[in-house]
Amino acid sequence: MAHDHLNSNHDTQGQARTELATPTTKKSNRGFASMDRSKQREIASKGGRAAHEKGTAHQFSADEAREAGRKGGGAVSRDRQHMAEIGRIGGQARGRRQRAAAQAKAGESKPEVEATPEEESHSSHH
Repeated sequence: MAHDHLNSNHDTQGQARTELATPTTKKSNRGFASMDRSKQREIASKGGRAAHEKGTAHQFSADEAREAGRKGGGAVSRDRQHMAEIGRIGGQARGRRQRAAAQAKAGESKPEVEATPEEESHSSHH
């Protein structure tokens, strides 16, 4: 067959439809991404030092960093679904903390409420 990477299936009306097959790929042992993390860091560090020595490295000033953060924040905030999700997670976490504080104030000894893994992964966005 000329299209080995395609599978032909039929829908409920008997019409043929074509889907991409899941290829069996071998992982390459070549290139930067295939190296272990320590080797990547070593190479990247050498590149950074070389750029500084050459004078082509760039370090952000406080104003440049502030502007970059403003642009990034604007880009993220346009994703309304993402913003709703992180707002919901933050609200849930706040509610749990408030309930724990109220219980502690009422004299109930209950362990501190920890953030869920989902909350921790989103906390870096703030």
